[in-house]
Amino acid sequence: MSDTIDYGNKMHRAMRGLIAEVLEDVGANGLPGEHHFFITFDTRHPDVEMADWLFDRYPSEMTIVVQHWFDNLIVAPDGFQITLNFGDNPEPLAIPFDAIRTFVDPSVEFGLRFESQDDEEEEHEVVELPDVDLAEALELDKSDEPKPKTKTDKGETVPAKEAEVVSLDAFRKT
Repeated sequence: MSDTIDYGNKMHRAMRGLIAEVLEDVGANGLPGEHHFFITFDTRHPDVEMADWLFDRYPSEMTIVVQHWFDNLIVAPDGFQITLNFGDNPEPLAIPFDAIRTFVDPSVEFGLRFESQDDEEEEHEVVELPDVDLAEALELDKSDEPKPKTKTDKGETVPAKEAEVVSLDAFRKT
């Protein structure tokens, strides 16, 4: 077992699961309303399947548009297949979810972008946080020590307000 939780990869899997769910729905029911997709993928991915002439034209990256004409949209656990029209030439494509770089639905201003390991060349600084004894911190809060103070817009010093819990139900559309 690892010493850390790999949130980045877990998030990528969840976002790719979202794409799979959307594509499955579109494959079964068609595109609703004005929805359409721009999907950019890495053509060098070993599991991408496409015509040689398309690969020659797009040797590293390709963006497809799923909008007016598409056929045979089949979604599998690891990717999808689709037939698109390229200059009156229907061409089948097989695209693994791991090859997707961006997924955009401009009709609703929705987009996902996947960063690959190759894109992350700079090292990230590790910041060590001090150890905190939670029980001790809670005891300090209960003590009679003065509460933190804050300044108002007028420069007056007043006790800081406690955090408030706000219900979002008032803002929900019904």
